Amino acid sequence: MSANARSDPDPAKPAWKVCDWPELLARREGWRAAGLTVVWTNGCYDLLHKGHVRNLCACRELGNILVVGVNSDASVRQLKGPARPILPEADRAEILAALMCVDAVVIFDELTPEESLRRLKPEVHCKGADYAPPHGKPVPEAKVVEAYGGRVEFLPLVPGVSTTDLVDLIRRTPG
Repeated sequence: MSANARSDPDPAKPAWKVCDWPELLARREGWRAAGLTVVWTNGCYDLLHKGHVRNLCACRELGNILVVGVNSDASVRQLKGPARPILPEADRAEILAALMCVDAVVIFDELTPEESLRRLKPEVHCKGADYAPPHGKPVPEAKVVEAYGGRVEFLPLVPGVSTTDLVDLIRRTPG
């Protein structure tokens, strides 16, 4: 498999990229055997916007395979409140899988990706610049990534773009 090989047998049917954990871990073994660099990022991805797309494209540039972790509906409610998510987890996962830069999508139930990272052991874990030291938000999973020899990369955010702002705008718009 070449360094930029895509494992997608039919790009017109992105739902195949949505994996459960056993399937994702089996794919991971193949990627590891082929010497490919796996990049992980995660989020709620409720109402996909240009900030998400730019971030995902930047993540993909850091390796050969991009795996996206999607917070389950239950974890989004815990993180964002009872009115979220707007879209159910299966829809959010399939929308992400339709992006060319995404190679695999997995749904996870935890509030942070620590357990997911322990299982997958990607070479690169991507976070937004709002988490970057020295003044960023805490990254509890950084210790997990460092323990297995991976690295954390911080990517720039698109100013003025957020799902929360979009949801607020939609709710304020009459009609």
